[in-house]
Amino acid sequence: MRRFPATVVALGAASFLTDLSSEMIYPLLPVFLSSVLGAGALALGVVEGFAETTAAVLKIVSGWWTDRLQKRKVFVVAGYGLAGAARPLIGLAGSWVTVLALRMTDRVGKGIRTSPRDALIGDSVTADMRGAAFGFHRAMDHAGAVAGPLVAAALLSWFGFSLRAVFLLAAIPALLVMVVLVLWVHDRPHHTKQVADAAPAVTRQKLGRDFRLLLAAVLLFTLGNSTDAFILLRLNDGGVGASAIALLWAVHHVVKMVSAYFGGAFSDRVGRRPVMLAGWIVYAGIYAAFAWFDSEAALIAVFLVYGLYFGLVEPVEKAWVTDLAPPARRGAALGYYHGAVGLAALPASVLFGLIWQQWGAPTAFLFGAAMALAASGILSFVREGTEKT
Repeated sequence: MRRFPATVVALGAASFLTDLSSEMIYPLLPVFLSSVLGAGALALGVVEGFAETTAAVLKIVSGWWTDRLQKRKVFVVAGYGLAGAARPLIGLAGSWVTVLALRMTDRVGKGIRTSPRDALIGDSVTADMRGAAFGFHRAMDHAGAVAGPLVAAALLSWFGFSLRAVFLLAAIPALLVMVVLVLWVHDRPHHTKQVADAAPAVTRQKLGRDFRLLLAAVLLFTLGNSTDAFILLRLNDGGVGASAIALLWAVHHVVKMVSAYFGGAFSDRVGRRPVMLAGWIVYAGIYAAFAWFDSEAALIAVFLVYGLYFGLVEPVEKAWVTDLAPPARRGAALGYYHGAVGLAALPASVLFGLIWQQWGAPTAFLFGAAMALAASGILSFVREGTEKT
């Protein structure tokens, strides 16, 4: 393992604990909405779409604001704290509208923290190890997502807790996140002063053609990339039960964890574009397979392979955006990137839910595959970034 700065390691630990908390809830949310609250696929799309759109707008604002103040930690602490306080309260919800409100509050916290956190990671390393740093962070995130469903499955199967009780217990790791952030995450004073001195000139610079093309490709791809809750619903419709889904979600994140670290580091050596293109092509194949197969065994196998896509794309997108942005506009660039992804989430999830409801799951998944291939065509014209600080 490469040696990363202490702040990068601490942010990885915070993401591990946050996903431990979140993934005690998220993979069970579709089952909770349908079996406990009586909501359908369209309601699920509305909940997830509005939640991600709320986060998207705030990612843009926080990215711009963190560049203006040249402070990162205050946004990170506030965002993680708000999300950690709201998320477990889903266990008290009596209707899907209440779940929507709590998910939106959770996403407000995510929106506040995400762009400043990623900018702080970008500040802390040079370009030749940036993919690896983002890959390490995503790997820690996915490691928490492995632990979360395992804890949830144990609480449900071995100890007989209800879904509501499991959601409430997710507050414990959320509290530990705040300890890690307050004690071990720090802004970079030297970098902050250096960038602040240059900011009046640099912040007026445009982000450039390649950044705009990359953003357009990501936006188009995301319009066909609905919430993974639909994939979990597809598994449930194929006969996979709630406890099994929680276990599969954990194994899925093992694949994501390993592929994220190696995918990010690989992009440092061979370039961002070929790795991302490979990831999007894998995604198109996976969605086509979800449309084609109906058996429980086949759906499970496809779901596990699906984790490779994340490893090839998640850390590489962030590293590429950071490469293309001047240091003083790093937060804003990441905010625009996260904003494009999140703002497309509402129409993507609602549209996917409507297609599913009107024409069935196979048609919805084929639509997602087609959008991924179209976005890959745009991505092929984006040049590599050259920023090295």
